[in-house]
Amino acid sequence: MSENLVLVYWHWWVIGLALIALEAFVPGAVFLWMGISALVVGLIVAFVTLGWPAQLVLFGLLSLASFFAYRRLRPRRDLQSDAPTLNRRGASYVGRQFTLAEPIVNGVGRLRVDDSQWRISGIDAPAGVTVRVVRADGATLHVERVD
Repeated sequence: MSENLVLVYWHWWVIGLALIALEAFVPGAVFLWMGISALVVGLIVAFVTLGWPAQLVLFGLLSLASFFAYRRLRPRRDLQSDAPTLNRRGASYVGRQFTLAEPIVNGVGRLRVDDSQWRISGIDAPAGVTVRVVRADGATLHVERVD
């Protein structure tokens, strides 16, 4: 069976296009680079006669090389932002001080900040005390008393 197997250039081009199309449904750029590698193998096979084992080895090597080259050369996502608390509203309040309009009772209270009502957690304190936000945990601001 394997003696009769013949892969010609257009087989590789079909495989390459199928892999690139698959990339549209499975993100991550793995199939994109495999598809490009298959297209390159098809281009090489169009001009150079290679047996199918050599073609498969060439495809594997090109796929690995192109994928690792992409991983090394791609833009990094860990760039520092000029607005690190964007879309993290609670985190933007850390370090700010507020005066309590309502007391903190049993470690829980409410605080109006700008146009929002926040649940706060901290040591019991009467209304009128100044507190500082030390951290945000979801919709709860953790506060400490400022003396």
